[in-house]
Amino acid sequence: MILQNSLTQLKWWKSFFTADRYSYAQIPDLSGKVAIVTGANTGLGYATTVALAGHGARVFLACRSKQKALDAIENAKKDIQEKYPQLVGEPQLEFLELDLNSLTKSRNAARAFLAKNLPLHILICNSGIMMPAFELSEDGIETQFAVNHMGHFVFTTELLPKIKLSQPSRIVILSSVTHEDPVPGGIDFDTLNDETKSNAVTRYGRSKLANALFANALARRVAEERVYVNAVNPGYVSTELLRHSRTMGGVVYEKFIQALTRTVGMTPTKGALTQLYLATSPEIEEQDIRGRYYIPIANEIDS
Repeated sequence: MILQNSLTQLKWWKSFFTADRYSYAQIPDLSGKVAIVTGANTGLGYATTVALAGHGARVFLACRSKQKALDAIENAKKDIQEKYPQLVGEPQLEFLELDLNSLTKSRNAARAFLAKNLPLHILICNSGIMMPAFELSEDGIETQFAVNHMGHFVFTTELLPKIKLSQPSRIVILSSVTHEDPVPGGIDFDTLNDETKSNAVTRYGRSKLANALFANALARRVAEERVYVNAVNPGYVSTELLRHSRTMGGVVYEKFIQALTRTVGMTPTKGALTQLYLATSPEIEEQDIRGRYYIPIANEIDS
């Protein structure tokens, strides 16, 4: 089962005290591989992109803002030159416009990639928003559910035939330990767009529960393929994800939680190791690892 007491067991806290089970040095040569990373311009997505491209993969940065993606590409080229001087040739980094807040634009982004007639070996559904004020997407869906789950659902399923054709291939879907704190009833579609039946925290938990359930269901549907679908809780990482924290408790809370995160949160470089393990490690195929929910890479798997 992909959901197994990751919050109540608190195993992921061990990542602060134990050695990593995977390292950047263990990432194999990815020459000839094509990858898409959503939300690749910052945080975990950026660290993941640098590592994939630094090991030879052709990486598409699937982002809403073209300028931010292009800036990230320029920064990534410099980081790759410094971290991976052994890379032959220029890093292969390209922008793919993706607005997860729109089902139509999510579908169009997938189709724009498919029109390039390339294989797709690695898809990392990394992008997300956390606890903003209540809003509805252009499709009339609560924004966190729309961006964190529905946009990725449409994007992934549209790309799935190509991913199957490109096997062995990987799909990595980012969830969160907060999947254990959704709205009452779990997903509860009847109250999805009712602001009075939820708050910013439980709406986020609902979207992360949807991520985990989607990964589990998708893994079952491709069980006969060499398509390895897994979910991951990256742990407590210092990224821009908490930029909406004022919504949860005002200015004082915002300053406190952001200072705490900068102090004790993992760096994106360390936090990205778990999704990189699922996306690149030969163990995934050798041990037929699929339908799993991973906590930070210092720990064992929640199966």
